[in-house]
Amino acid sequence: MVKVRIWGSLQSATDDRAEVEIDAGTLRELLDGLAREYPALRPQLERGVSVAIDGKVYNDSWFTPISPDSEVVLLARLRGG
Repeated sequence: MVKVRIWGSLQSATDDRAEVEIDAGTLRELLDGLAREYPALRPQLERGVSVAIDGKVYNDSWFTPISPDSEVVLLARLRGG
């Protein structure tokens, strides 16, 4: 299981939980698990999110490995301006 910190407004889709646990070994498995466990999060996941794994932000790197002791943070997609 991977502990995922849910950042900011995304918490409203996880019943205001700031941290959840998902069984995942890759970024794709993590996002699929989040959509399955928290259906209210699915629209945001489909629009796009950023995931920080051990301090590095990933957007579409589906096969990025995640270990159970990784620090994982789910954020609304970061966009430059």
